[in-house]
Amino acid sequence: MGHYSIKDLEQLSGIKAHTLRVWEQRYEIITPKRTATKIRYYEDSDLRLLLNISFLNKNNYKISKIAKMSPDEIAETVRKIADSNLDYPNQVNALIIAMVNLDEERFEKIISTNTLQFGFENTMMNIVYPFLNQIGIMWQTGSINPAHEHFITNLIRQKLVVAIDGQISPQNPQAKKYALFLPEGELHELSLLFAAYVIKSRHNRVIYLGQSLPLKDLGLIADVYKPDYVMSIVTSYPSKDDVTKYLEELSKKCPNSKILVSGYQVLNFKGDIPEQVVVFNTIPELIGFVDQHSERPFMLNQVSKSA
Repeated sequence: MGHYSIKDLEQLSGIKAHTLRVWEQRYEIITPKRTATKIRYYEDSDLRLLLNISFLNKNNYKISKIAKMSPDEIAETVRKIADSNLDYPNQVNALIIAMVNLDEERFEKIISTNTLQFGFENTMMNIVYPFLNQIGIMWQTGSINPAHEHFITNLIRQKLVVAIDGQISPQNPQAKKYALFLPEGELHELSLLFAAYVIKSRHNRVIYLGQSLPLKDLGLIADVYKPDYVMSIVTSYPSKDDVTKYLEELSKKCPNSKILVSGYQVLNFKGDIPEQVVVFNTIPELIGFVDQHSERPFMLNQVSKSA
């Protein structure tokens, strides 16, 4: 069972702590518990209720009206609004609620509905990535349980794998070849999986090598597959002190390939980058590069129903 401070609730819900205290006093909408030393804290059920209240408040429901509703009525109203109002901020908030509730069915409905409406790529760019940024902040502040993060990221991973599998591999021998991998010790692969989807949806050829690949093994694969481009995301490894050395070794292992990299360690790196390496600051930059170098560029307004 999670214990949350009022500052945690402020961070997670977007409602100021002062406002929460006023609501508690005026409407008794949430009642904090107290430790033996009289320190206020809130439990998982309080967080779930407050996220729903915040969602309704942001959709022009007055707190005086919400206070008269039961928790079940509040939750049902949230579901109806999320189903009918597909603007991006509402969908991001709906995903946060699904994560906190460990509600896989709700997650599936949100992603499927938005994919049908906007296409898979737009859903990832405008809903899933802002959502991941938000839970990244929650994780850094210790506001969410690691189980919540694992629950939701594994569901997103499943969606990405299905979407990639739904893309038809090109028969064109002139199609560009990409090899995608994460450095040894690196396990955060959602961005790399999305890159694989983007690249394959443009009718390029992709070999996905996954997590924690030693450079010596990449060299053997490059000799056989001969990729035009080798891509990696450097989030936690190598450290910023070893970035130049790592990129130089990577360039030597794949001398005939263009090296595409992104991730926290690279974006915050101020040293020398080998000439063979292209650094992407954002996902749109990567998409622009792939479109520019593909035989068949992808139009963002086309709807993909593969996920």
